[in-house]
Amino acid sequence: MAAKKERAASPRSAPRKAKKPTPPAMADEARAEVSLDELQKLISEAAYYRAKSRGFEPGHELDDWFEAEAEVRKRIGA
Repeated sequence: MAAKKERAASPRSAPRKAKKPTPPAMADEARAEVSLDELQKLISEAAYYRAKSRGFEPGHELDDWFEAEAEVRKRIGA
């Protein structure tokens, strides 16, 4: 019988850890689920900051609200 070859005494490398799967990137079509109360709160906050940025000058309240609503709806994908 042939003699068995001896393996060189080399340290074994540590077992490889399984890679954690990365979550898929959100598609453009992805849409956040937001309740009506949350939606109204987001819009009112955005409208407030729009008004604040122009010094709360009166007469632009509806414009602030409509622009804030469009911005929020675009961000959440509605």
